Amino acid sequence: MNPFQPGAEIHSDDPFATPDADKSTVRRLRGRLATTVTLWTTPGPSGLTVGSVLVADGDPGRVLGLVDEESDFWDLLRATGRFAVTPLTGADQQLADRFAGLMPAPGGLFATGDWTDTEYGPVPADAATWAGCRVDAHRPYGWALLIEATIATVHLGEAAPPLLHHRGRYHRLAH
Repeated sequence: MNPFQPGAEIHSDDPFATPDADKSTVRRLRGRLATTVTLWTTPGPSGLTVGSVLVADGDPGRVLGLVDEESDFWDLLRATGRFAVTPLTGADQQLADRFAGLMPAPGGLFATGDWTDTEYGPVPADAATWAGCRVDAHRPYGWALLIEATIATVHLGEAAPPLLHHRGRYHRLAH
């Protein structure tokens, strides 16, 4: 097929992605586990797309997440000790890419879209669900930094299908 014909694909996958053969087996295993994409924000503000997240029920509830310790987000989180976690929906793919550093952010990460300021960090104004968290501990974990936090507040809105990440691509749940 001529790549200049209407409907032709130039690339069927990410041409810059590391080929599977060059990835560690652990990274390949992680890629086969679907994860809900979340946005973590902190006062300052700063933010980061985070897929490695675990929420543990209890009294109090807890959140664990893996973040890049070289990120601007970690610098501010370390200073403030608090952050907001927002599960992203299928409509938030560009937001996820922007905060992951995969899409340009002219004017800064928060220049586009409407935001609600909270004591834990900005939250997308249309986010139905988010949690405010306080950092309890952090430590190196693999090639990331494990953040252990207590959930201080939860705002639950209408449940929406999550944005999922699996094998290097975004997916949406079918209803």
